[in-house]
Amino acid sequence: MIDPKLRGKVALITGANHGIGEATALALGNQGVKVFASFFRPPCQYSEGELKRAEEIGLGGDVFYRAMQQKPIGQLVSQFEEAGMTISVLEADLAEETNISKLFEVCEKELGPVDILINNHTHCVLETFDPEQTSTDGSGIILSTASSIDAHFAINARAYVLMMQAYLKQYLKNGLNSGRIVNTSTDAAHCHPLNISYAASKHAIESYSRSAACEMGKYGVTVNVIAPGPIQTGYILPEDEKVIAESTPLGRVGRPEDVAEVTVFLCSEQARWLTGQLFYVGGGYRIPQ
Repeated sequence: MIDPKLRGKVALITGANHGIGEATALALGNQGVKVFASFFRPPCQYSEGELKRAEEIGLGGDVFYRAMQQKPIGQLVSQFEEAGMTISVLEADLAEETNISKLFEVCEKELGPVDILINNHTHCVLETFDPEQTSTDGSGIILSTASSIDAHFAINARAYVLMMQAYLKQYLKNGLNSGRIVNTSTDAAHCHPLNISYAASKHAIESYSRSAACEMGKYGVTVNVIAPGPIQTGYILPEDEKVIAESTPLGRVGRPEDVAEVTVFLCSEQARWLTGQLFYVGGGYRIPQ
């Protein structure tokens, strides 16, 4: 096996209590990385009973996805401790600017300065331009409003920028000379009907990341973007899995671990000459021309 030379590094991962973030934390932990896991459980429209039933049934759909979002991070901590791996955690709403510097301060105090930054947190509320497309099913589809647009950009774009700035500030203060940033977008960032602000805010991440790659390269920091295809993080219904699998050259729906392993590579020494790149991680579900 190729040694990615990550042992002893410190990684700050956001959105780490479920799905891709959780899988990435475990994948890096297994490489000897000390993980600082950030997460946030947003207000939820479903009752505790509804969330618990959805988790017990274990099928995809909006309620099950929201149940995954609400997961406490204790399970991840237990997995790290049982395997003798190092982890610290902090719950923080990254729409609040002051929480961003706090993450880096606490991480440095508990684990050391951040070598690897994985921005994975997200905000997603289905939105449309078209009043005929609005819906109250599940979490619903709403007409875009100023507040819904602002929420997407505050969490999905602004927070990513401020996280990268805080990373570089700490990196330079500590005299580091090799760093990694991996940002999470989506393969539908260019256009996503019925999810318009989510897509637009993710597209903004891609632009910011390319600019960061250009400006941070002289400091030894690489910045890359992962754009996952359909990944079963809880939201995909069983009947939709079959349709997605049939549309995917590799013949199945993606799993969080599929994305996590690509992230490990982008953090590795072997990826030292990759920066400013967008990687579609979806089994060929979307192949750009």
